[in-house]
Amino acid sequence: MCTTCGCGQGETRIEGEHALEHRHADGTVHSHPHDHSDPHEHEHGHGDGHHVHSHAHGHDHHDLHFGRGPAAAHAPGLSQTRMVQIEQDILAKNDALAAAIRQRLAERGVFAVNLVSSPGSGKTTLLVKTIEALHGRREVVVIEGDQETSHDADRIRATGARALQVNTGKGCHLDADMVGRALERLAPPAGSVLMIENVGNLVCPAGFDLGEAHKVIVLSVTEGEDKPLKYPDLFRRSTLMLLNKIDLLPYVEFDVARCLGYARRVNPEIGVIELSATRGQGMDEWLAWIEGGVLAAQGALSRARR
Repeated sequence: MCTTCGCGQGETRIEGEHALEHRHADGTVHSHPHDHSDPHEHEHGHGDGHHVHSHAHGHDHHDLHFGRGPAAAHAPGLSQTRMVQIEQDILAKNDALAAAIRQRLAERGVFAVNLVSSPGSGKTTLLVKTIEALHGRREVVVIEGDQETSHDADRIRATGARALQVNTGKGCHLDADMVGRALERLAPPAGSVLMIENVGNLVCPAGFDLGEAHKVIVLSVTEGEDKPLKYPDLFRRSTLMLLNKIDLLPYVEFDVARCLGYARRVNPEIGVIELSATRGQGMDEWLAWIEGGVLAAQGALSRARR
């Protein structure tokens, strides 16, 4: 489960598997109600990470802040200490599985990327264009994460690439157990590129390592330039930001310089590529970044075999 929103208590469905279930990182299966209680019910409780903000920063002197406690989150009926303990337990199991995935991929020189973004940022279109551009040069295999449908996996398969759909049900992100089970079916060949398209969400994917070499966040100019400040965890944990749909800049109010400034305020080391997946602008730089990652994975494998 995710202690921030209670997700992961629904059903996970991986293509080719008959059971409808949710498996936690330790392999157990659970099904519980999805509780999103109204936070305003606890407006006066200050001991569980919930604060009524009455100071002079911000425009509203009565803003509500649920992320001020040690857990940096709020869940009705759970203390901050208990939330921290639950999260540590879950992430420890997830991270152990992710480490095993990373080792398995490293032993085959597979370069893995975890693509994260809001819904509608253009991740799937970017993947389609990337696969087409790499055709004959690098094999790309794809794990597609969505709550329901196989629409995105079908789009990927239409390019001739192998893809597996993972439907998370009520879950709002992929975890290492889901990815590991998908990899058993996909078996990426040595020297290939594994693209993991995470569920569209700028919150929960930040906390879950999937065994990838890099998290890459896709932000489109049809969103807002302040996204890095609103959702700092994901930007902080990402190696690269792809600023997508730049062909639409003449038609939207989006300050590129301000957006990049915000991203680097959160993560001074983040790389940035401005591109348009539909028009091809910036795609050469993106493809070169991928090729560099593949060569690094192969170099590490070569050194390990000496």
